[in-house]
Amino acid sequence: MRDRVGAPAACGTRQRWILPSQLQVAGFMRALALLLLQAVFVLLHSPGGFCADFSMVAMTDNAPVNTSLYRPLQPPLDVAKYPVAPPELTLEQVHVYIRHGERTPVGVRLADAPANIPRNWQLCNRAREYVASVVGPGQQDEKLKSRKLLERADGTVADGTCLLGELTDVGRQSTYNYGASLRELYINKLGFLPNYLLSDAPTYFRSTNMPRTIESLQQVMHGLYPTDKCHPDVTPPLIVRNGKDENTIGNTYDCPRLEVLLVGFAQAAAAAYNHTLEPLDHKLSKYLDGNPIRVDGKPRASGILDTIRASIAHDVKVPPEFEEKPVMDLIERAVVNEWFSDKTEEVRRLGMGRLLGDLSRKMHNKATQKDKDPLKILVHSTHDTGLAALASTLDVFDDKWPAFTASITFELFKKSQTAAQPTMLQTILSPFRVRPVDEYFVRMRYQNKNMHLPLCADEGKHLAGAPEFCTLNAFMDRIKELTPVDWEAECARGGRTA
Repeated sequence: MRDRVGAPAACGTRQRWILPSQLQVAGFMRALALLLLQAVFVLLHSPGGFCADFSMVAMTDNAPVNTSLYRPLQPPLDVAKYPVAPPELTLEQVHVYIRHGERTPVGVRLADAPANIPRNWQLCNRAREYVASVVGPGQQDEKLKSRKLLERADGTVADGTCLLGELTDVGRQSTYNYGASLRELYINKLGFLPNYLLSDAPTYFRSTNMPRTIESLQQVMHGLYPTDKCHPDVTPPLIVRNGKDENTIGNTYDCPRLEVLLVGFAQAAAAAYNHTLEPLDHKLSKYLDGNPIRVDGKPRASGILDTIRASIAHDVKVPPEFEEKPVMDLIERAVVNEWFSDKTEEVRRLGMGRLLGDLSRKMHNKATQKDKDPLKILVHSTHDTGLAALASTLDVFDDKWPAFTASITFELFKKSQTAAQPTMLQTILSPFRVRPVDEYFVRMRYQNKNMHLPLCADEGKHLAGAPEFCTLNAFMDRIKELTPVDWEAECARGGRTA
């Protein structure tokens, strides 16, 4: 997977510019036309005619945002507004969890008239050529060039057609931009990471074993450490795990008990929220072959939300009813509750406990080993369900479906303790004197915001005057409660017996 063109062969390949696709251009022209129509409407219907309230539609930075349209917030990593830690704290380690970039819908929905959302998305034109490692005569490593094309059911082939759920050109650019922002923040602004990578020891890159997360991580790696910022002999590994060992998402594949719990919560959400969706039937059923929209409907509300959000992210035209913010907010609330309303301790343990256990262990190792542990940044490429579950488990979820390239970071800081000037007696007894112990703190950030974790809200469990900085001890104590002791026993279909 490291040999793909457009992905890091050493630390990265040369970046190729991504040009706007026909769908993107069409989306821009539609938006421009809509803006002009709004302007004419306002001008013609204002008391002062063409001279009245022109500022309402002027194309300036102060122009009002149309808050009646459903537009999921997708802010990039904001380096300029990053809150630098207090001067007594030194950054020691960063753990990043990022959702993959923009992709196509994972299923074909709303494709028939009158919705007419495309069945085939022509948004995958970049990075289609591959250089694979193959074995030749005498077991010698050789290179094979190939090109990826999608064949449709009727046998036709079209350049640039995406698979369902595939990372698009837009997604490749946004994840590259995210990596470049990591570089700007942790190298150029903070000087935390080395500018030039002489070894892969300071870095750790892991992805779920899915093409869109792997390719997203490759783009992030390329933005963080481009080819010219990496020693020619250094190739940072891109790590994946077997499905049964994956822990950046709730692993129902390896945990039958978690699957039972989540199915039960989904059924409860359908019972609780289906009636809230009934008022939308007269608006939306015509796009669903006459079917009502329901949590457990056909298609499911979650599938509709996925298609609409993917379409909006790529400027693909959707029916106007699906752009109405009250409509989509209602659907999103029902879907979020279907997936993440479960905040029982058992679900937290089985869903995110192992991941948080890994995080806690690595931070503890850094705090105890100090410079003997060279690991500085760990980047995990995961999914929306992983981010939301992580935030929910720590009681800071905002009940909004995570955007493409949304990210959570955990930063480990050290507060060094300086010893007072010793007395003569203390100097004599210095071999027996207890050395000052450094303090460590953890700050969680989500979508450019500091998270105030309830687990460290009490006095003494966070840095004085800065509740966003949890003491590492308080953080680890809570994580210990959430980490399964006997994974196989707790994941048995009946759950723990004791």
